[in-house]
Amino acid sequence: MAVPVLALTTGEPAGVGPDLTLQLAAAAPALPGRVVAIGDPALLVDRARQLGLDIELETCDPAAALPAPRPGVLPVWPVALAAPAEPGVLDPANAGYVLETLDVAIAACRDDRAQAMVTAPLHKGVIIDGGHAGFTGHTEYLRDACGVDDVVMMLATRLAHGDDDAGRALRVALATTHLPLREVADAIDAGGLGRVLAILDADLRRHFGIARPRIAVCGLNPHAGEGGHLGREEIEVIEPTLARLREAGLDLVGPLPADTLFTPRHLQGIDAVLAMYHDQGLPVLKYAGFGRAANITLGLPIIRTSVDHGTALDLAGSGRADPGSLQVALSMAADMARARESRR
Repeated sequence: MAVPVLALTTGEPAGVGPDLTLQLAAAAPALPGRVVAIGDPALLVDRARQLGLDIELETCDPAAALPAPRPGVLPVWPVALAAPAEPGVLDPANAGYVLETLDVAIAACRDDRAQAMVTAPLHKGVIIDGGHAGFTGHTEYLRDACGVDDVVMMLATRLAHGDDDAGRALRVALATTHLPLREVADAIDAGGLGRVLAILDADLRRHFGIARPRIAVCGLNPHAGEGGHLGREEIEVIEPTLARLREAGLDLVGPLPADTLFTPRHLQGIDAVLAMYHDQGLPVLKYAGFGRAANITLGLPIIRTSVDHGTALDLAGSGRADPGSLQVALSMAADMARARESRR
């Protein structure tokens, strides 16, 4: 594969997704692959004007081959807004538009017209308000659209400080994703936990070239249950599941108390951490690398990465949005596409 095609959805039209897309297009020589944006061309033209960016957009047919790249030109697979978009002002009328951009990217990846999809942030609440009551996020939408039973949400960054840590990858995957905290314990069972760990192990091999991933697993409860005194999920669910998977050949450490697992000593030699719930693992990763991290969906038949932040409505149209996380997401998607191609 010479240069992978990366299908970039522009996200919530009132947010910073269009801004970030245009900012990176203005720095096109630094892009890691052939980026094609998916969104409303008129929206992108208007936002480029607001940002003072001189970028030519080239509307393309998603079913046709991309035109030859030209400096300063951003190819766009067009999806029309349902209603005009104003920076910072959410409109539920455009909920279907956001989902259609995802559908275009998914189809392109499944047909190998694109080798990966990268998603700018969307706004879950406005999509629900727009009539999509069951929507819970990109991860679950991609799972259902691709027809798979289980996916895993993982964020990855490179640590930027500390003599021993600088440049080292930190990857944090989640056993559960967007659940209210009171539902988390009931959602962790042996079958689900086993499937998450199997996907994590397989995709660390497939997409990151790690021959035998070493995965550290958080306990659910404080002090990993303190021998059953602070909860029995470790004893009854997590420890037996890890033992069974070790017999199957997975290299697993834990369950370990989450408050000490993320220290340098415990992370030494670890390829990924599995946290039991969203706010157990992601605050640590975002503290270590916010703006330099990417969100990756594992377990799909396609490659998908995303930014590590939300729509930042207050920054839309201002020119102050930082495209760093989107740059990381694009670079990671390109690397994963090349790794997958090398193993075919």
